[in-house]
Formats: sequence, C-alpha cells, structure tokens
Amino acid sequence: MIFGKTKLEMKVGIFVFVGLIILVIFVLSIGGVKTWTSGYKVNFIFNFVNGVKHGAPVRFAGVDSGVVRNIVFFREGDGLKNKVRVTCWLRRQVNVPIDSTIWVNTLGLLGEKYIEIMPGENYNEILRPGQEINGEDPLPMNEIMKDAKKITDNLNMGLQKIMNKEGTIGKLLFDDDVYNNLDAMITDIRKNPWKLFFKTKEKK
Repeated sequence: MIFGKTKLEMKVGIFVFVGLIILVIFVLSIGGVKTWTSGYKVNFIFNFVNGVKHGAPVRFAGVDSGVVRNIVFFREGDGLKNKVRVTCWLRRQVNVPIDSTIWVNTLGLLGEKYIEIMPGENYNEILRPGQEINGEDPLPMNEIMKDAKKITDNLNMGLQKIMNKEGTIGKLLFDDDVYNNLDAMITDIRKNPWKLFFKTKEKK
C-alpha cells in the first residue's frame, strides 16, 4: 500500500510539473516573449521619451524587431543635465547602421509609444552590443497645441483683415472702386486686345 501510494504521488507530481511547464510556455507566448531567441542590447539616449514604457516594442524598418528592456535617468555635461537612457533588446539578425535615425513613434494618434529605427546607409559601421547612440526627441503635445494655436490665430487675423477690406484680397473682394477699375480694364482689353502687345515709349 505504501509503495502504491508513493507511485501515485509521483505520477501526480510529474503531471503537475508538466502542467506548470505548459502554462509558462503559454504565458510567454501570449506575452510575445521568446526566451529561446538570441539577441543583444543597445542603448538610445533621449532628452524626452514622451511616455515610452518598459516592454514597449522596438521596430527596425517598420518591422517588430525587439523590445524596451530598461529606462533610466543619468546626468551628462557640465550642467549635469538629465538624460534618459533607453536600453533595448534586438534580435541577433538585426544590424543597425551607426548612422540610423531613432525616434519615439506612436501607434495611432493617441496609441502606444514605441521606438522606431530607420536604418541608415553605412552598413560598414554597425551598432555593437552595449553601444549607444542619440535618438531624436519627440515633440511634446503642448508644443504641438501651441503651434496649432498660432496657425489658427494667424488665419483668424488674416480673415479679419479681409473682412475689414485690408490688404489686396480684402480690397479686391469688398472695395467697389478696385472692382470697378479692374472690370473696366478687362472690358477695355477685350475691346482692344492689341494693347496687351503695345509698349509705351519711355520718356527721355
């Protein structure tokens, strides 16, 4: 009886162990993590990352090729300015030219932030494991809104000038004298088209 009970417990233990392994593989697959895929880490330096998070995708030439593994602050320069170092894991087959352009992109208008790598042309110099290059800082949303407001204000100002009969367009649209003179000139040219080719003599 004791031997039979031990054998049963062993079978249950093996079954549970196999179930845990299957569960771990399933969870890793759902999360897009492939521990058996070899790769390497590189660092991208930014002043502003606009909400990039740990685990965000990294795309190379528009293809998912890695993931953000770590984000840390560090100080640089005489003024000890804060910088952001984004450590990314890339697949082994991805070769990033040293002259590539790196920036923070967005999936949709207000979607997930991710790292975009546009390959450069100098494949003689490849980013090696542990190396770092500077990325291009994204434009903050408040700056975009400020620029949009400036454009809107300028358009409103231009429309207001037109409505007040100011400027060439305003006078052409609303000034009767300018319109009448222009209409008279066009009518005269229609009656006397030769005037288009007539050149007046300059006075000495």
